[in-house]
Amino acid sequence: MREYFRILKLVWPIALGMVNNAVMQFVDRAFLARESMASLEAALPASILAFNILGFFQSIVAYSGTFIAQYHGAGDSRMCRACLKVGTMLSLAFGAVAILFVPAGRILLERLTDSPEVLSRETAYYGIVTAGGVFLFLQMSASAYFTGQGRTRLVFWVNILGNVFNAVLDPLLIFGLLGCPRMGIAGAAYATVAATALQWLVLAAVARRESAAENELASQRSAQKPKLLPLAGRILRFGVPSGAYTVLNMLSFTIFVFVTGKAGDVAFAVSNACFSVNYMLFAPMEGFAIGAATLVGQAQGRGDSAAAHRDAMRTLALGVGFVAILSVLAVVFCRPILSLFAADPSVREEFLSLGFTLFVLMAAWQVFDAADVIISGALKGAGDTRFVLWWMLAVAFGLWLPMVWAVSVFHNTMPALWSTMVAYVVIICAGEIIRWRKGCWASIKLT
Repeated sequence: MREYFRILKLVWPIALGMVNNAVMQFVDRAFLARESMASLEAALPASILAFNILGFFQSIVAYSGTFIAQYHGAGDSRMCRACLKVGTMLSLAFGAVAILFVPAGRILLERLTDSPEVLSRETAYYGIVTAGGVFLFLQMSASAYFTGQGRTRLVFWVNILGNVFNAVLDPLLIFGLLGCPRMGIAGAAYATVAATALQWLVLAAVARRESAAENELASQRSAQKPKLLPLAGRILRFGVPSGAYTVLNMLSFTIFVFVTGKAGDVAFAVSNACFSVNYMLFAPMEGFAIGAATLVGQAQGRGDSAAAHRDAMRTLALGVGFVAILSVLAVVFCRPILSLFAADPSVREEFLSLGFTLFVLMAAWQVFDAADVIISGALKGAGDTRFVLWWMLAVAFGLWLPMVWAVSVFHNTMPALWSTMVAYVVIICAGEIIRWRKGCWASIKLT
């Protein structure tokens, strides 16, 4: 039992941080809804496009945390600091590259958006967030430095600070309060970038203060300086598949959402409402996945693959148990939850009836999805990023999306479409569990 509490101590700040981020997205949307319906409509496609571009680079930078976990497990604080330096270097380079995607993204939005009013807001939000991506990368690099060492509570409280700062800036910049210019959706974008920059500054200041003291001790020992370029090459070697996984996984889900839009207006509204609830349930699992990657990385750094296996299985048990309880509660209380979204009384019963069916399917896939995310996190923590990428590509694009297309042609109902996702997560989860149990990951050397 003590070992489970040790894991929870590491994981809970990350999991709550993910939930906090989901809540802050909801707050942003609430402010934008008050500003104009066009701003609310523009926020989702603009943020999805920005994420698909920034997510690739962000995941590569985040993978420096796996190296830090392994070096921390090996007791090499000097190389942990070297990983932070490399993460900062990569962040600055990726930030410059991200700016190059701004014009291409605006052209894509012009082709996909019919309303000029919505388009102007989409391009403004997308351009600001993408150009400010350097702060997201820097913040991720600094967060990975502390998370890899198991210092997740510091990252959590800095995350809270940044999100509170974002919540304060939102009304000031969106509505032009207290003498600030009224900027609408652009204000929300600037608030997001500023809050991310604040988080990076605080974490970087703490890391710099600690690094100065440790460097003084290292200089007294005449320690040789680590070579940063070879280290950067290794981080890119394992981090690029992780970044590609993030983007392509998001792409497959985006395609699925667009296909479900053809199942009917009421069905699509119910599906979107259920996905909103699903994200709140799923967000903590991302924290468990990061926790699994950190624990496995630290154990591998110590050369203890048996401990890595035990910690991964314990994290899996905790995560799946947690999401199973939440999923059952969601099904039990689905009517009051869905009533918040069922505004039209003429379709209320149809909305709630279909919503119950989708909630049952959601509960089924949540358990397997949680297991998939945690095991893939453990595999990434061991450096098995290529398998995670290729297995996802094979199942998502070789099996799931063709299945979705077939269902949309021959039996285009929302329950049938959602059932394909249940099948998808069961298959991908089974493959990753088999890969983990085979133990191929134990022979991978990152450091």
